Amino acid sequence: MSYSNASNTALDRRTSSIPVPVYRHAAPSGPWPWVDFNTDLSSSDPLFEKGKHEWRGYPQELFGNWTATPVGRSEMLKRCPRSDPCIIYGIDVMNNGQFKTLELHRVENEDELWSKLKEEESIVRENVCVRALFVDNLSESVLKMLGTKYNIEPFFFSSSTNWIPSRYREDVRHGEGDHITVILPFIRTTGKKRKPQLSPSLSERNRKDTIDVMLPLQLDDGEHVHDLLIDLLALHMIRSKDSATIISYHPVLHDRTTAERLHQVMERAGGSVYWNKIFKASEDPTFFFLAILWYALYAWDEAFEVLYNRIKNVEVILNGHDFTAMFDLNYTLHSLQAHLLQYQTLLHDFELSVTFVMESPNPAMENSHNKGTTEELMERECKNLLSEIDRLHKRCSMFINRLKNATDLAFATVNIEDSRQTFELTRATLRDSAAMKQISYLTMIFLPASFTASVFGMNVREINPGSLESITRYVWVSFLLTFVTTWIVIAVQPYSTIHKPGAGLWRRAIWPALYITQKVIEYFKSFSVKGKKTSLQENNISLGPLRRKGDSSILRFNDAIYEEGAIGTSL
Repeated sequence: MSYSNASNTALDRRTSSIPVPVYRHAAPSGPWPWVDFNTDLSSSDPLFEKGKHEWRGYPQELFGNWTATPVGRSEMLKRCPRSDPCIIYGIDVMNNGQFKTLELHRVENEDELWSKLKEEESIVRENVCVRALFVDNLSESVLKMLGTKYNIEPFFFSSSTNWIPSRYREDVRHGEGDHITVILPFIRTTGKKRKPQLSPSLSERNRKDTIDVMLPLQLDDGEHVHDLLIDLLALHMIRSKDSATIISYHPVLHDRTTAERLHQVMERAGGSVYWNKIFKASEDPTFFFLAILWYALYAWDEAFEVLYNRIKNVEVILNGHDFTAMFDLNYTLHSLQAHLLQYQTLLHDFELSVTFVMESPNPAMENSHNKGTTEELMERECKNLLSEIDRLHKRCSMFINRLKNATDLAFATVNIEDSRQTFELTRATLRDSAAMKQISYLTMIFLPASFTASVFGMNVREINPGSLESITRYVWVSFLLTFVTTWIVIAVQPYSTIHKPGAGLWRRAIWPALYITQKVIEYFKSFSVKGKKTSLQENNISLGPLRRKGDSSILRFNDAIYEEGAIGTSL
């Protein structure tokens, strides 16, 4: 079966892009797993017989509505790597707070791993509070084995493989245990990289017209480049009375946190005196789950440190009034702003995840003798983490405000420069106007002499006896040519104060007659109004009460006719 949206959500390992979250694949409270609206649900899936597939039948063996269609649409099996072997790293947290590193397991034989998982059912973990399994290159077979062994809801794998921020709790059994899942995208930096030497033309070609906030954000400090990219913590915890298990999924994508890296970091948590006391004071395995979330917090803090230096460098460039650099920074400013808005959303998901852990107490601890101590410690540590997240929230808001301030500074600087150039242009125009004025004065000096020379140079009888023409004919010809030229110029203009709006060519052609008629009518109207006003004033008749409401104090012709009738009626 093919799916039209598969290309839109597939991971791009070359560009380190991640898919846009499709939240309908991470809704365990939904009545059925999501499939596309245009999917023909009447066509039956291949016949499936329960009880004959063991782990190979996951997830339909345990969750009947997860048939081939929704499994294929979620692509949780399709995105499992098939080339590199699956590697599982493990840590056991003992009841006394000590950490024990498990032997690395490279999955080369599927049956061998399944046999080992089945053997754990008959083995009691003595003094083990929680076992954490960090899985690199999660293959399809290992996914099915883990899902079958620990009865994991398929939504954990569909959410993890699609990078969907989610958190949910399931299979709650009071006094026994439950399952909790947290899928948490976060931001981290890859560290310094040598800046590649690119020609200006190539750099311009590499710049995109759109801003993709799912791609890594490159921060250039001149010599080095830092990449801020979206990483993923995908944790599923099975809590029970005897012991708990945490499964950590890690995506196969360049520069993301591997299972080996997270395993090494959590090993160092075993040396923390502060957390060791917590593990000793309470046997609740959720504290180890909470400790893993601190990895995301450290990554956020380091990323914001790099981001702060970049924003500071941008402000230095803007204050330098280098307009060429400002033009190049236009894309950078908008890109930083778009990514920071995305970061605010991810921080909100982080806050919700910690709140979810705090509000999801372990059912296996309901009858514990130190239940009160556990609740107090859990609330304290969750609030500590939430206070740090709030600090990151405020710092992100500060970055957004500083970028807005930097953008306003760039616009203000450009406007000031434009005003300065406009002022210089105005001064140059005034200098040119002064020069033209001098030329005009010089022309005025010679104008009377030129006019006199032109008149006495005319070939007319009054000045030059014996000529055939006269001044009278010269005047008439000049007047006629002036009139014809004026008539043609005004007639061919579609927009003029003389014409009415939308007047046609023939109406514009007879504009002299219309114009003269209009002026004559206006003259007689004004004369008639003045006469009526004078006669009324002589008889001491006030026109104020007779005027219509809203008219001006200037008496119009129609008002004069109206008032004449009113006065006549009153008389």
